[in-house]
Amino acid sequence: MSVQVARFHVIVPARYGSTRFPGKPLADLGGKPMVVRVCERAAQSGAAAVHVATDDERIARVVREHGHSALMTRADHVSGTDRLAEAAAQLKLSDHQVVVNVQGDEPLMASALIGQVAALLEQRDAVVSTACHAIHDAAALANPNVVKVVLDAEGYALYFSRSQIPYPREAGGTCYRHAGIYGYRVGFLKRFSSLQPSPIEQTEALEQLRVLWHGFRIAVAVSETEIPPGVDTPQDLEAVRKMFS
Repeated sequence: MSVQVARFHVIVPARYGSTRFPGKPLADLGGKPMVVRVCERAAQSGAAAVHVATDDERIARVVREHGHSALMTRADHVSGTDRLAEAAAQLKLSDHQVVVNVQGDEPLMASALIGQVAALLEQRDAVVSTACHAIHDAAALANPNVVKVVLDAEGYALYFSRSQIPYPREAGGTCYRHAGIYGYRVGFLKRFSSLQPSPIEQTEALEQLRVLWHGFRIAVAVSETEIPPGVDTPQDLEAVRKMFS
């Protein structure tokens, strides 16, 4: 592994004002706020540093009280990717450096997978990296909130969709669930928000399709085990609490 990979940064976007679950990053998980649990996982990934990018002083204060870095970012960002870009600018990271976006509601994300997503950008000809795992559950296949990805022969993303892809006209085949973890070269992260949103991105409501639409490549790590779910609702939190314990 190169020195550049060893120096990757993890940035955790964390908003207080979630529509479905306000205050979600501060929800208790085993005696600590969920966003702190995310920081702890990320800190074990081999990252040079872990930073929480937030627009809320309550989140920043709690993160700092637990010994982690918090960056205050603007409240009007359209997406988490824009918040990530502002955080990278505050950190004065150079264009060649790698940042990994770990969502603040992914407290069970494997530390090794975070490092693997970062390493892909050194190993592959891509500007973005991410991860997936095979789906074995019929309900997940049919669920539009479970994003699917199709890969080419070299492990690059061909397409992401809320529909089941590839469609099994006959029995067999593997469908992969896309996990919402991303690695970026900082130079591309700065450029991303200036790219025109694409029709397929707007149809599917999947921001990563903008990358493919404009001709860039996304390298995908295939996890041999299921990547645990994140927390979108209070019901999800209860399920994750059981898994955490």
